[in-house]
Amino acid sequence: MQVTSTTAPFGTMLTAMVTPFNADGSMDLDGAAALATYLVDRMRNTGLVVSGTTGESPTTADEEKVELLRVVVDAVGDRAHVVAGVGNNDTLHTVEIARQATQAGADALMVVTPYYNRPPQEGVAQHFLTIADATDLPIITYDIPKRTGTAIETETLVRIAKHPRIVANKDAKGDLEAAQWVIRRTGLPWYSGDDAMNLPLLSVGAVGAISVAGHFVGDRIEAVR
Repeated sequence: MQVTSTTAPFGTMLTAMVTPFNADGSMDLDGAAALATYLVDRMRNTGLVVSGTTGESPTTADEEKVELLRVVVDAVGDRAHVVAGVGNNDTLHTVEIARQATQAGADALMVVTPYYNRPPQEGVAQHFLTIADATDLPIITYDIPKRTGTAIETETLVRIAKHPRIVANKDAKGDLEAAQWVIRRTGLPWYSGDDAMNLPLLSVGAVGAISVAGHFVGDRIEAVR
């Protein structure tokens, strides 16, 4: 599904989808297809994030991510935005996963701040810009410092938002003042990445949510808009 709006490029309600597993530890791909269908058709999701934090991306192999992505694209790609979580702490590895996700049919990429390494802000900027230069897909930056150890600072967001393929930010940091400042300065579409902050972030200019609670109440969250 193509991006059709610069205001809310992926709609207003996305769920960061869990990855179903079988008892033997293999991915339950039939379950993933059924879940994706439910989230889009019943929970009114305009998009899904596959292999994000909730999807256990740090503990799944590249080939598993790609196979899962293909299944979700086949299930709902004709009527919802399918965003591939491709980020990790290795820039070149992220570029390669992004290439594979593109071939698998992703509509967009979600790229997290490099975790564990704790790079300076110049390193953070170069990570995102290098990946953006290497793909033709739109990118959602993912700011979740409690897990990565490094925030995307406001000036860094202003800088990287100038790149034509960086089209949105997922905010799991929850700094309302910083969010409002960047939104007003750049117009970068902003998605809440923490369900407890959905309403506060919407109040300062966010366009929607990338939610975990969307698995259960996505239709109600979407109705808030």
